[in-house]
Order: sequence, then structure tokens, then C-alpha cells
Amino acid sequence: MSEQSPLPWTAPFDARYPNQNQTKHCYKSYVDFHRCQKIRGEEYEPCLYFKKTYTSLCPNAWVEKWDTQREEGTYPIKI
Repeated sequence: MSEQSPLPWTAPFDARYPNQNQTKHCYKSYVDFHRCQKIRGEEYEPCLYFKKTYTSLCPNAWVEKWDTQREEGTYPIKI
């Protein structure tokens, strides 16, 4: 019997973001992940939920831009 790879992870339904446009959900998950890591530390497992969500919903170009802004200290949201 061959081993099948698991299905890709997708963000579950969130009642706070009921519409098809998931931009806010993407952005909020990115911010929540980095806030969670800052408060709880990088090894805190529940923070990975937010990372999985934003990597599933956000375009890679946005994430790269936000990462660059955070490194440069120009990110508009306080994390």
C-alpha cells in the first residue's frame, strides 16, 4: 500500500470573516502570529495556527513585503 501525502492545510471558516474576500483574515492572522510569538515565545505551539492561516490565505508577495517592513522597523502595526 502506497503512502499518500496529506492534503494541504487550509484555513477553517471563521464567522468574523464571512465574505469571500479574505484579506482582513489574512492580515489579522499575520499580525496575531507575530504578536503570539512575541508574547509566548517562538516554541509555543498554538501560535502555529495563525501561521498556517496566513500562509494559506496571504499571497507570498504580501508576506515578503510585511517581513521586510518588520525588519526595517517600518511596519505600520505595533507588534
